[in-house]
Amino acid sequence: MTDAETMPDWEKRFRAPRVSLPDWAEDAPDHALFVSNATGTYELYAWDRTTGETRQVTDRPNGTTDGLLSPDGRWIWWFADTDGDEFGVWMRQPFTGPGGDGEGGAGGDEPAVPGLKAAYSAGLALGRDGTAVVGRSTDEEGTTIHVVPPGGEPAEIYRHRESAGVGDLSHDGRYLVIEHTEHGDAMHAALRVVDRDGGAVAELDDSEGGTKELGLAVLGFAPRDGDTRLLVGHQRRGRWEPMVWDPVAGETHDLALDLPGDVGAEWYPDGTGLLVVHSYQARSELWRYDLADGELTRVETPPGTVSGATARPDGTVEFLWSSAARPPALRSTSGAVVLDPPGLKAPASRPVEDVWVEGPGGRVHALVQRPDGEGPFPTVFDIHGGPTWHDSDAFAAQPAAWVDHGFAVVRVNYRGSTGYGRAWTDALKHRVGLIELEDIAAVREWAVTSGLADPERLVLTGGSWGGYLTLLGLGVQPGDWTLGIAAVPVADYVTAYHDEMEALKSMDRTLLGGTPEEVPERYAASSPITYVDAVRAPVYISAGVNDPRCPIRQVENYIERLAARRHPHEVYRYDAGHGSLVVEERIKQVGLELRFALRHLGLPESPGLASPGPESAGPQSPGPDSARPASRE
Repeated sequence: MTDAETMPDWEKRFRAPRVSLPDWAEDAPDHALFVSNATGTYELYAWDRTTGETRQVTDRPNGTTDGLLSPDGRWIWWFADTDGDEFGVWMRQPFTGPGGDGEGGAGGDEPAVPGLKAAYSAGLALGRDGTAVVGRSTDEEGTTIHVVPPGGEPAEIYRHRESAGVGDLSHDGRYLVIEHTEHGDAMHAALRVVDRDGGAVAELDDSEGGTKELGLAVLGFAPRDGDTRLLVGHQRRGRWEPMVWDPVAGETHDLALDLPGDVGAEWYPDGTGLLVVHSYQARSELWRYDLADGELTRVETPPGTVSGATARPDGTVEFLWSSAARPPALRSTSGAVVLDPPGLKAPASRPVEDVWVEGPGGRVHALVQRPDGEGPFPTVFDIHGGPTWHDSDAFAAQPAAWVDHGFAVVRVNYRGSTGYGRAWTDALKHRVGLIELEDIAAVREWAVTSGLADPERLVLTGGSWGGYLTLLGLGVQPGDWTLGIAAVPVADYVTAYHDEMEALKSMDRTLLGGTPEEVPERYAASSPITYVDAVRAPVYISAGVNDPRCPIRQVENYIERLAARRHPHEVYRYDAGHGSLVVEERIKQVGLELRFALRHLGLPESPGLASPGPESAGPQSPGPDSARPASRE
């Protein structure tokens, strides 16, 4: 038998080669860039669509996913950090590879902007004349934005303590749009258009003029020289939808699309229409909007989730689609195969059921997957990160692994989640964490009373913000959960604030209304470590030692408190950042989580799970395993 024949389905879903939606160079559309795990680590790949040849661009122990093609298709820019710490510099190499253009340094890579020191990335835009606009963020400087002419030195054109980022360059490179939060609300950005010297051209700020807590987002300049129209996302009618703003003419054009959910869009390459992505109740679909007559035309996609889409110069649309039951596939409206990596194929999983439950803040939407057999089942509440994100009817290997092992899986789009209107997302203020747990508790009650969930075998789990809610839930709702499994969590909110990257400090000030010194009672009420002595359930924690989003010191503080009271817990530390891009590492992590749950719930262990890694900590002192590379989106 081959390894594939004996390999369990849950492992196959992680190992099966995946590809992202290819990004293509605007002036060389046959030059494309995508991300794949084909080698076992997620890395960047170049694709020459004329010849069909693909080439691996990056090769680093902990993977690489941040890259951008120059408009002429000659250069690939990629972000080089250290072991996932997200702090680094931009590198570049020729599209054709080392020596292909006679350019590039040793190995084909060279520092893209030698005059800029390492920082957290705050965006990148590349112009047609070779100009680059680079956004940087550091704890010392806040956000800075630099214009780098071809062969010239970086010139700083923007600086502010609050978070900001590079939005887009106009097609002719004359104008730059910046998303900024100078008003102090990191959840609702304003837009400023400047010239290449940083001179102000226009400002669009929906948080002012008597309208509070309305944000804007850059969707892109029109794809034609001399066209100063900018596609903007806004929330003026209580949901995300696009409008067209001409910052030079001072005009806006309201599109008012008659669709019930959140709406995003990008330009068709000829500038005559928009490719619209409509997200509603955890699913999405595509439309074409004609700017001349306002007509909406459906772009046919299967039921499920479109996680990325692009219109090609010939008018065809390529999109990355999946559902909870069906693995991701790259599709085209032309009917052609876009990219179909060879090798192992991911097995299907179970479809999701939609559940709506009355909660204290309104109806809560949850997605449920059931295993074979009759309930009640041991049940995993898999809580999404963000918090400004949402679970959807999309393929995910980790929930599918739980289902394979006999668990029902419930995913809750609590208040704070996107996709259900601005009021639902913005409800997450001041009582951070506690609001989400109220919604999770309402769905938990439904799961038990409906006969789905065994109340004696309830697992609360999640990564990033979901890991935070897991630890908080174990302390605030100690009688509700049998086990807790938290990956890269916020565990000690005050210490996390002081150690995390500057952009997340801005977000926390927005969510909680100030710093820990200004509103200490709010940080205390929302911090898992406040409730650690109330935790009853065994706890599993995994954390990245280089994580800038949920830093390791605050996790260690929480672990020390568990150890001091000799509470059963296990810990897994790994040498990467906010998650791992290495397939074997992800399989190891999921295997350890499954083993932990099956063992503590008294369920039979299936063969092929990861061998023991972390040591248990109960009556004795903890002995965590500091192993090689274990994932706040």
